[in-house]
Amino acid sequence: MKQLILVRHAKSSWDLPVQDFDRPLSNRGIQNAHLVSSKVVKYLPETFVIWSSAAKRAMETAIIFTQNFLCPIESIIFKKELYTFDLHKLENSIKSCSDQFDNLILFGHNEAITNFVNKFGNINIDNVSTSGFVSITFQTNSWQNISKGETTRVVFPKDLE
Repeated sequence: MKQLILVRHAKSSWDLPVQDFDRPLSNRGIQNAHLVSSKVVKYLPETFVIWSSAAKRAMETAIIFTQNFLCPIESIIFKKELYTFDLHKLENSIKSCSDQFDNLILFGHNEAITNFVNKFGNINIDNVSTSGFVSITFQTNSWQNISKGETTRVVFPKDLE
């Protein structure tokens, strides 16, 4: 069995004149990342690998979540290829995960995350919100073979406010 936890990066700031890749989190984004991560820690599997897009807002979100999960920040694997809005690129990245890991936590971007959740989960979600947490379980022993799974948990900041 494989479990995938997808987290959309927290709300980013548009205040600075920087490239999209370099946009940091807004104050609200920081607050929501802390809010969601503190609530979902009880839903985490015992062991997992953490991947994050290398974009600044995703990295900052992953760091906040990881700190609240009481994991070392050094355990996050930052991947440039996760800076994608494309479903197929995200799917290919996930399917490349080593089968030695049964649980993957991934921090990334929309539209890719919402489209992935709707293709592979069994609950339709109009939009995975910023700081949104979605867990999907797959009845397979190989990431390469994931297909339709069961959406086991959905947590958005608006559900906690």
